[in-house]
Amino acid sequence: MKLITRGQLGWPASAAPAQSSTKGVKVHYEGTTVSTTLLTDHDKCIALWKAIRKAHLANKAEGYSDVAYNYAACPHGYLLEGRGLGKRTGANGSQALNVAHYAVLGLLGSKGLTEPNDPMLHAIRDGIELLRKHGAGSEIKGHRDGYATACPGGPLYTWVQKGAPRPGGSTPPKPGPGTPRYEPFPGASFFMKGDNPALGKVSKIFTAMGKRLVAVGCGRYTVGPGPTLGKADVASYEAWQRECGYSGAAAKWPPGKTTWDKLKVPVA
Repeated sequence: MKLITRGQLGWPASAAPAQSSTKGVKVHYEGTTVSTTLLTDHDKCIALWKAIRKAHLANKAEGYSDVAYNYAACPHGYLLEGRGLGKRTGANGSQALNVAHYAVLGLLGSKGLTEPNDPMLHAIRDGIELLRKHGAGSEIKGHRDGYATACPGGPLYTWVQKGAPRPGGSTPPKPGPGTPRYEPFPGASFFMKGDNPALGKVSKIFTAMGKRLVAVGCGRYTVGPGPTLGKADVASYEAWQRECGYSGAAAKWPPGKTTWDKLKVPVA
C-alpha cells in the first residue's frame, strides 16, 4: 500500500465526527470532468485532492467539517488520506447513509478521466481493506446504492458489483499507462557546495524536488521553488526528513537516499 497521510498533505487532524464501525464501504467518483493529465502527473492528483477538500470546507450549505471521504485513490496507485480511520464520512447522501458505510473516492469523473486503471483499483481496494481492519464490515457498495446518483460511474460501478476484486487476483499492481519515472538518488555530495550547503548549484532537479516538497506539505517557500538551490530548499527538505521520522542531526541537510526515494521526485 502506498499511503499519503494527512500530515504529508499538510492537513491538521480531521474534525469529522467519530465513527468506530460501519456495515462496509461505499465507492465514489467525482461527478464532474477530471483531466486525463492525472495519468502522467502525480502532482495533479495531489492538487485535485486538496482542491476537493477546499471546496468541501467552503460549502456552507452542507456544513462539512472536512473533506467528505475517508480516502481517495489516484491512478498512480496511491491511497490519499481524507477523514481517515474512525471517522464518519460526509459523502453518502444523508446522515443515515453516512453512518452505514465509510467512503473511498476514485479520482475519476463523469467526463475526461472516466476509466479506472489497475493501480487505482488496487489503491481503492487498499483503502477498503485498511478500513476493514479498523471497523468496516464486509459490504462493498457504490454511492448509487441507496441514493439517487450516477456515482461512481459505469466502469467503476461494474467493478464494485463484481465484488471489487484486485486486478489479476493477488498479483501486485502493475505500472499503469503514464506511470512517472523518478530521479535516482544523486548522492549527498550533489547537494553540497563548499562550506555553504544552502546556496549555489543550479539544476532542474531542485525545481522538481521543491514541487514535491510542497505537494507533501513540507514546503517552506515564500518564492519558488526554482532551479537555484537555496535556504528554503534546505528548510523544506529538513521538514520532510522530520516528517519521515528523523530528528536531530539525522534530519539535517543534505538529503539521504531513504528519504529521497520516498519523496519520489519526478525526472526533471
